[in-house]
Amino acid sequence: MSRSARVGLALGEAGRELVLVFQRAFFAMRRLDSLPMGELEEMLKTSGDSMLLEQILQQHEMTSTEPLDDLYDALGEVLRSEELQMCHKNYFLIVFQLSGENIRLGENVAIISEGTTGLVTWEAALFFAEWAMENSELFNCSRTILELGSGAGLTGIAICKTCTPKQYIFSDCHSNVLHQLRKNILTNGLLLDSESWSSKDCEVQLENNNGSEGNQRPKITVVGLDWSDATQEQVTELQPDVIIATDVVYDPAVFLCLVSILEKFRISAENQGSSTVVYVASTIRNPETYYQFKMELDKVGIGHQVIPGPTRAVFPYDKCTKIELLKIHHGTEMFAHHLT
Repeated sequence: MSRSARVGLALGEAGRELVLVFQRAFFAMRRLDSLPMGELEEMLKTSGDSMLLEQILQQHEMTSTEPLDDLYDALGEVLRSEELQMCHKNYFLIVFQLSGENIRLGENVAIISEGTTGLVTWEAALFFAEWAMENSELFNCSRTILELGSGAGLTGIAICKTCTPKQYIFSDCHSNVLHQLRKNILTNGLLLDSESWSSKDCEVQLENNNGSEGNQRPKITVVGLDWSDATQEQVTELQPDVIIATDVVYDPAVFLCLVSILEKFRISAENQGSSTVVYVASTIRNPETYYQFKMELDKVGIGHQVIPGPTRAVFPYDKCTKIELLKIHHGTEMFAHHLT
């Protein structure tokens, strides 16, 4: 039995849940004030079993400090560091019967860096990944998924690990984001289509990627896609069955380009007599900005409807954050049919 399992048994059901919450938050590098320290301290005080304290003390018996002091010191150094630019975060998938499975991402410690917000994972990406894993049938079988503004890659990597689409296309417009995105995909044991990257561009260990590319499912590609200058021909070549975008509605200049490229995808689907389902998950930071986005959709005849979000909590983020999931359609005819 693992050490964490023995600790869980010592605490009981409530304790196991608390340890899980702490584990998710800690390895995702959430702020210290978001960790359930008070609840954990209270449970330690009221626990009548000495096994938990013994397990904790065993991990510190080689040091001369009080338990957890080293942890706080290390975290403090990270928070105070001005030179550190990248960090590695771990997002666990154990709720979905993937015990021990996690997503490891290289992310920037700054919210905005190198002129982009794409080097960090935003809450709407976590929200949509949870929803996608609950509705995996929408992303399975013969479907090609296109993600607009993939950023660090959390949503797409989660879908590739827990669903079985035919093809997944990550996209972004910033060169540094695309570089880190490729590294994150490879770090998580996924294979990239050989035409979409060069091994010289990704300094990452590939020991987990030794399988035959022919056996890889889904086929994964990373493409540069600038919404402001994408042509109708470029859009048509992608031919996605499902389009997703998360946390991209935060600035009028950005969402106007998003509406423009969605129009191009609509035209492409109509010309080919096909249907494409579109999902957009947005954190509503500024209600006026979000309202303007919906108005722009209405102006060009792209309808939208709010659909329910995820019901199970997998990733650590503020569940009180206002996040809305839209399904996109065109006029009275669905541009985005439900896929079954």
